[in-house]
Amino acid sequence: MQKNLAQVLEQAGVVPVLVIDQVADALPLAQALVEGGLNVLEVTLRTEAALGAVEEIAKHLPDAHVGTGTVLTADDVRRSTDAGATFMVSPGTTDALLDAVEAGSVPMLPGAANPSEVMRLLERGYSYQKFFPAEAAGGVPMLKSIGGPLGQVKFCPTGGVSPGNAQDYLALKNVVCVGGSWMASPKLVAEKNWAEITRLAKEASALKG
Repeated sequence: MQKNLAQVLEQAGVVPVLVIDQVADALPLAQALVEGGLNVLEVTLRTEAALGAVEEIAKHLPDAHVGTGTVLTADDVRRSTDAGATFMVSPGTTDALLDAVEAGSVPMLPGAANPSEVMRLLERGYSYQKFFPAEAAGGVPMLKSIGGPLGQVKFCPTGGVSPGNAQDYLALKNVVCVGGSWMASPKLVAEKNWAEITRLAKEASALKG
């Protein structure tokens, strides 16, 4: 099931991690990011507006791949699927969560922070994983070390990733993309500064190359 997700992540480069407080902001925000070259979007399930935001983006912006983040429970899996998410992201994993994902149709990018967690996920067939919290869990040196014995796993580091270190992560052989929120900060969204978000998205998109 991760095969389709892998194709999406391979072309993503940078995945905006979005906290959306107002459903009305979802579509213009997504349009600004897509215009800037970022079309794989993670909407975190941290607000009441999150699922409505996913629905709006999925319905009106076919050029975007919209997924849910902070997926913690089987209910989150169900609600994400119902909202039209094309992928899900978790900060960590439990057997119950993975069981729910594997019983459904929407792929998951599960979170891991150390070699044992990476190995457990690999045993269950997850060769693409989220490395979280990236900076706190050892950052670039940690991923370099993991890449030796576990080179078959590719990661999307998230947590502390910024314009200052994103390129260092993307230069690693076992990093497929990075996740970050700097190009769509809550302040810029509250100000509805879509032009600045597009400008920052273009800069982030350029990191892919």
